[in-house]
Amino acid sequence: MLLFLKLGGSLITDKRQAETARMDLLVRLAQEIAQARQRNPALKLVIGNGAGSFGHVPAKRYGTRDGVQTAEEWFGFAQTADAAARLCRLVSAALLDAGVPVWSIQPSAALRCEDGKIVDGPVFAVSMALQRGLVPLVHGDVALDSVRGGTIASTEEIFEWLAQVLPQTVPQWPLSRIVLAGEVDGIYSADPQLEPTATRFSTLTPALLSDIRKRLGQSHGIDVTGGMKAKVDHCFAMIERHPGLEIVICSGLIEGNILQALQNESDGALSSNREIGTRLYAG
Repeated sequence: MLLFLKLGGSLITDKRQAETARMDLLVRLAQEIAQARQRNPALKLVIGNGAGSFGHVPAKRYGTRDGVQTAEEWFGFAQTADAAARLCRLVSAALLDAGVPVWSIQPSAALRCEDGKIVDGPVFAVSMALQRGLVPLVHGDVALDSVRGGTIASTEEIFEWLAQVLPQTVPQWPLSRIVLAGEVDGIYSADPQLEPTATRFSTLTPALLSDIRKRLGQSHGIDVTGGMKAKVDHCFAMIERHPGLEIVICSGLIEGNILQALQNESDGALSSNREIGTRLYAG
C-alpha cells in the first residue's frame, strides 16, 4: 500500500508571518505518522511539505514561478531554494524525533522542467528509499527550466510526476491514496474562514466540480502556486490518469485526522463515524 502525504505550507507554518514554523503542531503530526506506520508495517509512504511562509515569500518577491533570467532573479532563485530547504529540515527533524526513518531528498537537485512542466526528477532516489524501508521526504522547490530559465515546482506537481513514473520502478506498490493536509478540513461551498455558513463536501467527483469551481477559496497568506483551485485541478488530473486513486483533502489541525487518513479502510480510516475532510475520486 503506497500513500503520498502532503503537509501543507499553510498547516505547518504561519503563512502571514515570514519563516514562522508551527513546531508544536509538527511534533504532533510526526507522532501521528509514526503511529500509522506502527499500526500498518506494510505501509509505504512518501511525504512532501509545502514551502509555506519560508519559500513563498522570496518566490513572490522575485517572481520565480514565472521565470528566472536576470542576475537579481537568479539570486531570488537561490534564496527561495535555501528557504524551502530550511523548512524541510525542520519537518525532517520532527519526524526523526518521532522514530520515522525519514530521508529528505532535495527535489531541485534533480528536477528539470520545460515551460513549467516537470520532465525529470528524483525518481531513482525516491524508489530506492521505498525499497530500503525509508520514508522519502520531498518539498516544493525551485527547478531549472529549459524555457523559463528557472521556475518553481509545487509539492502537488512533484507528487503528480512521481505518480506517473514510480509504477515503472516499484510496480509492486501501486499508489492508492494521496492525503493533502492543510488548515481547512476539506472542500467547502465557500471559503469557511470568510463564510461561517459554508458547508463541506464529504466527497467530490469531476461531475460536481464544474458546479463549485468558481466558489473554491484561494489560499490565505502568500501562495505563488495557485491556491485551492490549482490544487483541486491537479488532484483530478492525477485521478483521471490513475484509475482507483483517491485523494483526501483534510485538516491537520484536527488531532487524529492524519492518523486516520493513513490507515486502511479495513482499519476504519475513511469509513468511521467521524468523517474527515473531502474524498476526491473518479465517481
